[in-house]
Amino acid sequence: MPTRLIHVSDLHVGSRDELAIEAPLRDLVDRVRPELVVVTGDLTHRGHPDQHRRAAAFLRDLGVPVLSVPGNHDIPLAIPARLIRPFREFERHWGTTEPVHRSDSVLAIGLNSVRPWRHQSGGLQAETLRRAGALLADSPSGALRVVALHHHLIGAPWRSRKRPVARRSRVLAAFVDAGAELVLAGHIHQSAVSERRDFEVAGGGEQGVAVSVAPGLGQPRPRRRGEARGLHVCEADEGSIRVETHVWSGGDWLLTAERRFPRGSGTLGPPRSAA
Repeated sequence: MPTRLIHVSDLHVGSRDELAIEAPLRDLVDRVRPELVVVTGDLTHRGHPDQHRRAAAFLRDLGVPVLSVPGNHDIPLAIPARLIRPFREFERHWGTTEPVHRSDSVLAIGLNSVRPWRHQSGGLQAETLRRAGALLADSPSGALRVVALHHHLIGAPWRSRKRPVARRSRVLAAFVDAGAELVLAGHIHQSAVSERRDFEVAGGGEQGVAVSVAPGLGQPRPRRRGEARGLHVCEADEGSIRVETHVWSGGDWLLTAERRFPRGSGTLGPPRSAA
């Protein structure tokens, strides 16, 4: 049986009425039957207690395990709360900002890339990367190794002024060297999916790593061009990882793209011959 995840990001609960998408998302979860829903930050629009409560209730009502990390919108906007206890409301509902989901088929590690003293840009401490590396090294044999954070590591088709995670080359290299197979992020409200050998010179024998940025599930700025609304469905079997992009349009989920990448150091086989 393949292992399936649903990856959502940037719900922005509180910005607009999110009720229209709740039932369709539950329907998609029922149809896909994922082991885990991964949420890469910005669950709320302004970090208000009621928004955190609504977001947590919405996600837990999906009926499957949820791994959630905070985004820059999930902390208070006002000082001093933003600096003194920035993650209090998030932790009230989720317990930790760096959760771990472990099973025979998946090891998923959530990392907190939010820096309260900066509004948009994020970063990861060296100790955080070391901890993630140790967890990945101790993953069950054959399990899909997943890392999730809010701030993106790759670009998207449309221009965005949002900065990626600080020192992203170093961060991505740390994930690659530790054995991550799938890196999930959000932040830019655009879909971007790539594989390690798309952006790193291949010398032979490299372990494949898929990097996926999900479009926003919420739509706080509906008239802003260059911001998509949708999610990703990820599926892994012994030899490959597939990432599907589903966009929300006309009251339904539309499958707009499907990308497949090899697991391990192999390839997907020879290219198809022209008809």
